[in-house]
Amino acid sequence: MKWPQLAMPWNLREANVMGMNERNIKFISRYNDRKKFPLVDNKLLTKKLALASGIQTPNLIGIIERQSQVSTIHQLIEAHQGFVIKPAQGSGGKGILVIERHHDGLFTKPSGSVIDSEAIERHISNGLAGLFSLGGRSDVIFIEGLVKADPMFEKLSFEGVPDIRIIVFKGYPVMAMIRLSTHESDGKANLHQGAVGVGLNLRNGTAIHGVQFNRPIKNHPDTRELLNDITIPHWDEMLQLACRCYEMTGLGYLGVDMILDRDQGPLLLELNARPGLAIQIANGKGLKSRLKRVEAEQRPFYFPSVEERIRFAKQHLCYL
Repeated sequence: MKWPQLAMPWNLREANVMGMNERNIKFISRYNDRKKFPLVDNKLLTKKLALASGIQTPNLIGIIERQSQVSTIHQLIEAHQGFVIKPAQGSGGKGILVIERHHDGLFTKPSGSVIDSEAIERHISNGLAGLFSLGGRSDVIFIEGLVKADPMFEKLSFEGVPDIRIIVFKGYPVMAMIRLSTHESDGKANLHQGAVGVGLNLRNGTAIHGVQFNRPIKNHPDTRELLNDITIPHWDEMLQLACRCYEMTGLGYLGVDMILDRDQGPLLLELNARPGLAIQIANGKGLKSRLKRVEAEQRPFYFPSVEERIRFAKQHLCYL
């Protein structure tokens, strides 16, 4: 069921739309042990945990922990044309700097804009000081290799690589979307910065419909490609990767962000213990009915496998 742009409260209840307070009280507080939040709030810690669990992530180039190490960035990336600088405790895409190529101390972003070595070092120094981190805490910066997008996304994402988010509840995939970068989002797959969100059918990874800044759209604003033609390759692999993160972290309500690399297939980007609710807008459906259906399935001494949970989601959650 889709709701009008200016929906009244009873319309939202009827569509099973979940609000932030309900999400925080009934699901995050209830199913996410706060002691486990550091496992996902710290992206570097998540990366190490994933690798220990046999889950692939983008290549780790290096780590910068102190201000005295800032200048070592140039040695770290010398053999890498493209790379991504990330604050370990950043949130909402803050502090992520994507570099597509570099030459003679000049660094080109996906948008085509160029920055110099001084700007790179200043960005890292600000990140270490906590400018991008949760609560402004001192942080660690790590550098990843630039992912090569699957060819199918060449006309669907602009100046960047798209990512796929799957909400996992008690180990069951309950809702999914792909986020497509735009010129306005500066090549980042972040909805708040102007990326396009496209809801995905859990059964087969096909597009439902797209939104930008919470408004429905049919075509990508830069490439003009139709959004409803999307079908995600390796869909079952992505569902399996997402579901495995439940056992990996022990968190019951989780946002799993993945990327589809041209050569390596699905890779885990990061996890979120407080995933946003815009995924409901991208799907044109609320989360509540799906979450309640999974809760109703819970039984003592019943521990379904990843495959059983995915099969259940495809059979019972797609049409709620």
